[in-house]
Amino acid sequence: MSQTDKIRCSVGITAHNEEANIGRLLEAMLNQRLDQVEISEIIVVASGCTDSTCDIVRGFETREPRIKLLAQDEREGKVSAVNLFLKHAQEEICVLESGDTLPGEESVENLVKIFRDPQLGMTGAHKVPVNVPDHVIGYLSHLRLTLEHSLCLEIPRLGEMIAFRKVFDQIPPDVAMDEAFVEALMIERGLQVRYAPDAMVYNMGPETFSDFVRQRRRNYAGHLHLKHKYGYRVSSLDNVRVARLALGEAWAAISRTVRLLYILTALAAIEIYSRILGSYDYYVKGDRHVVWDMAWTTKEVDEARVQATEKSAKASSEE
Repeated sequence: MSQTDKIRCSVGITAHNEEANIGRLLEAMLNQRLDQVEISEIIVVASGCTDSTCDIVRGFETREPRIKLLAQDEREGKVSAVNLFLKHAQEEICVLESGDTLPGEESVENLVKIFRDPQLGMTGAHKVPVNVPDHVIGYLSHLRLTLEHSLCLEIPRLGEMIAFRKVFDQIPPDVAMDEAFVEALMIERGLQVRYAPDAMVYNMGPETFSDFVRQRRRNYAGHLHLKHKYGYRVSSLDNVRVARLALGEAWAAISRTVRLLYILTALAAIEIYSRILGSYDYYVKGDRHVVWDMAWTTKEVDEARVQATEKSAKASSEE
């Protein structure tokens, strides 16, 4: 493959009753900003859907020839859906995404373009939660993915949206954690597994205690099965490493809290001092400051700071 050739990829989307999200996901795929990459097909595997997921995908099929629906009458599990996608995918590079997520505008580009390296076997996106962290479970969802991002920067632990070379035909049906099994296959074949932090995939984490426990329980059981039967341990099972990252996050939080308390104390002291001076002006000097004593440092608005503030506010609003 020359440096000028586009890297063609097949996109697979696994879905079960995703009528609330599948339309937005397909629109996001069709509107990907691509330069070095080309999406040649988008295959949706709908497993045992009882809502309007299939009807929505068929609507896209009629106007976009790259979209294809593969409907399973029964819900047979994600691995079955992935294997059906692999059976029909035409390209060497495959992108796999869960139907309850949304990709960033350049996610496919940033996941796939690095496959120009022939030693690369798999890449994974940066998972970003869309939960509002104003209650305990929402905050835990944010914190867990923050820690996972830090972990992936050291040792990849990929999921939700991945890209890989199609060097295998199927995944064993007893595997629950398909992305982790693909990691194991690539490493076994001497290929690299790499994290792509600039490829964003947005997902909704659990909102209740029971859902949070249910998700973590099934993931842990699936990882243990992968470890004991296939000899592959995902990076999140490295308890020492995870504990170190968690302590680092805790220390950062403590540092932020101490700094905030220091700033609030300083603000209170300055406000008290200013009010004492204001009281002196009013009660002793009889000065109501009708003509202001100018605060000259407030008079010039720095354009660079405005742009930085706008950028920061936009980023915060998109989180």
